[in-house]
Amino acid sequence: MPQNILDFSDVKSKDVFTSNGSYCGKVKDVELNLGKFAVRAVVVSAEKGSYLAQKVGGSKNVVIPYRMVQSIDDIIIINDFQTNEVEEKQQKAEA
Repeated sequence: MPQNILDFSDVKSKDVFTSNGSYCGKVKDVELNLGKFAVRAVVVSAEKGSYLAQKVGGSKNVVIPYRMVQSIDDIIIINDFQTNEVEEKQQKAEA
């Protein structure tokens, strides 16, 4: 999915939603693959009480692989996701 992003300010602070309409937070940063001149990931600041914060256990900044981004316009839409692996790792760490 090629996207022409001219400047970091084109995506910074945009609201991020899942494809099901759940609010996740705002874009804080992007990770670049300079070898390929491509965006690797979008870093989302998961706001307290948001869908993303609930899914990942309240982490502040969550790295979303760029392959999960469906659309970038006035808002950013990402694929909905399951967090079974995250929940299992947290349970093991607490044990």
